[in-house]
Order: sequence, then C-alpha cells, then structure tokens
Amino acid sequence: MEKEMLVVGMLKDGMFEKFMGFMQSDAGMEERKKIANVPKTIASVSPDKKVIMFKIFVHDEDALHKFFESNGVSKPIVDETMDSYTIYNLSKV
Repeated sequence: MEKEMLVVGMLKDGMFEKFMGFMQSDAGMEERKKIANVPKTIASVSPDKKVIMFKIFVHDEDALHKFFESNGVSKPIVDETMDSYTIYNLSKV
C-alpha cells in the first residue's frame, strides 16, 4: 500500500542543479524506484532554488529514510547538496 508523504529539503547555495541532476540520473532514478512510485511524484522548488518539496507515494518507508541517512548511492550527494530535510506523513482531512 502506498503512503503519501512530503519531503521538504533545504539546499546549500548553488546546489539545486547538482541535486536535481542526481535525482534525474539513472542511478538516482533506480534509488527512487526502490522507495516510491516515481511517475506519481510531484516536485516543487522555491524561486531562489534553496527549498525543494516532493510529494511522493511511498511503498517502502524504511528505504526513504535510508535514502537520506545511510544509502551508499544517495547519501554522498545528499550530504554534499543539502543542509537539512524534513519528512512529513500526509493524511486526508
């Protein structure tokens, strides 16, 4: 069962292109497929490109946390490009 979640990330100065380059790369897409239904992802970025938001439909919540904390493929790019991130569970009201 998919769970709707929101990820809000604070990017370091000038790192938007590098972060998105990874997310759209073959390696990034493979890692994202392990976590969520990629075609359903809705992304947004602030005008200054310092804040990113992704509404994702997660099928493996543990893999989502590992993506940011311990995954050998994505963690290095996360460490290099992001200051912080927050993951929210979404529920209909």
